Amino acid sequence: MVTSRAKIPCLRIFEELLEVEYLPRSCSRAMKAVGVVEATCEEIFEQVMSMDGTRFEWDCSFQYGSLVEEVDGHTAILYHRLQLDWFSTVVWPRDLCYVRYWRRNDDGSYVVLFRSRDHENCGPQPGYVRAHVESGGFNISPLKPRNGRPRSQVQHLIQIDLKGWGVGYISSFQQHCLLQMLNSVAGLREWFAQTDERGAPPRIPVMVNMASASVSSKKSLKLQDSSAHHHSASLDQINTAGRNSAMLDEYSDDDEEFQIAEDEQEAYLINQANDVKKTALEEEPGDKIDLSWFVGNLRYDEREKARDCWKVSDGNNFRVRSKNFCFDKTKIPAGKHLMDLVAVDWFKDTKRMDHVARRQGCAAQVASEKGLFTVVFNLQVPGSTHYSMVFYFVTKALVPGSLLQRFVDGDDEFRNSRFKLIPSVPKGSWIVRQSVGSTPCLLGKAVDCNYIRGPKYLEVDVDIGSSTVANGVLGLVVGVITTLVVDMAFLVQANATDELPERLIGAVRVSHIELSSAIVPNLDPS
Repeated sequence: MVTSRAKIPCLRIFEELLEVEYLPRSCSRAMKAVGVVEATCEEIFEQVMSMDGTRFEWDCSFQYGSLVEEVDGHTAILYHRLQLDWFSTVVWPRDLCYVRYWRRNDDGSYVVLFRSRDHENCGPQPGYVRAHVESGGFNISPLKPRNGRPRSQVQHLIQIDLKGWGVGYISSFQQHCLLQMLNSVAGLREWFAQTDERGAPPRIPVMVNMASASVSSKKSLKLQDSSAHHHSASLDQINTAGRNSAMLDEYSDDDEEFQIAEDEQEAYLINQANDVKKTALEEEPGDKIDLSWFVGNLRYDEREKARDCWKVSDGNNFRVRSKNFCFDKTKIPAGKHLMDLVAVDWFKDTKRMDHVARRQGCAAQVASEKGLFTVVFNLQVPGSTHYSMVFYFVTKALVPGSLLQRFVDGDDEFRNSRFKLIPSVPKGSWIVRQSVGSTPCLLGKAVDCNYIRGPKYLEVDVDIGSSTVANGVLGLVVGVITTLVVDMAFLVQANATDELPERLIGAVRVSHIELSSAIVPNLDPS
């Protein structure tokens, strides 16, 4: 999948191969630089987020940057001029307009992602060729300290089309410029090795007006120190936003509800083997469900290289909270699912599709006729055309008093605090895998979820477009969806010792989905 292209002292550079079947063919290849920097993740993140004068000291491809629009605490539209040392007398300079969003994972790592975006206040600039970042970003992960000094691994990934005639006529132009940009990892390492100034907040100069009709004056492109200071956020504010963002951190892994007094721990462990309370393990159905009763419009296919289809994902691909999680924070393979995934629908329409379980003939209606109970997850993808991927999980009956039964019959506040998704991308480009990640996410706290309780089903409509962070990741994924294999596990988060270990409601793998295979559903129940 990857090949090593270059090696600078303490810096490795890789190139993603285009021959791999699931990677899209493009005029630009994805490249990645990996290096170790002696600094904390927070310190490196601070520098990566900055676009003021200090960036020149470690990023040799940076000429100028400014803020076009701040969308929210995690998302911003930026303007960026590249300093590419390549026959500047005959090759026009490049600039970028892109959306940048970031997240902080529960292991202390940071992911910063870029993708080009058109903006009305950031039109083409005279004398510049507008390059296109197909995807890119930084992944900053903590390492064990060495000799008392903090260390972090920094990965810089980028897939960019520099546009213009130079790309087509000079084959080495693209690679030379990419290597210059990727060398910023080495620049970060040297910057932290030579400076003790690690407390300044990240600063982004504010671009007052980037419309092409009003850029004749160089004055509008100068750094505005007072404006930059007013609009920039301190690292403490950024970290606070990260800690408060349910999209970024798995909620309550470190909550006080897991802190049990030492005198209670011993008694708990002694009584654990004799515990007669019902647990999630008792929810396993006694008899197999006849899957031939159910039909969805997305094809089921068990073959490894099948395309535009789904199959059940092995529960052991996911790690969940163990029985002793409240004491040692350990996680274990999830094992067998609580419910059977019987069908998947892939819908499209000009408007958002809510309450799809009311559709006559759908798996939820068939299950109800057979006396079975269904949990329906409707993942709603916004856009000029709206898409919905609908998963139907079926069981014989819910165990009274179980965590799953309490979730089904609970109020929305309880459901939002417990509804969890674990994503994974087994096959896909580096950058998509970094974007999606594999960190568990409480969907009810990250995006808007609407719960519809029917006589024999619960439908959860997940509006992915309600979160700018999720929407940013989605924009990257949808563009290359046919190249991806995606795993998703759904579960109810366990927050008490008698609810552990966690069990999956179910898990699914969708492979190389085609947007064209979605159909318009008839949601009229009559």
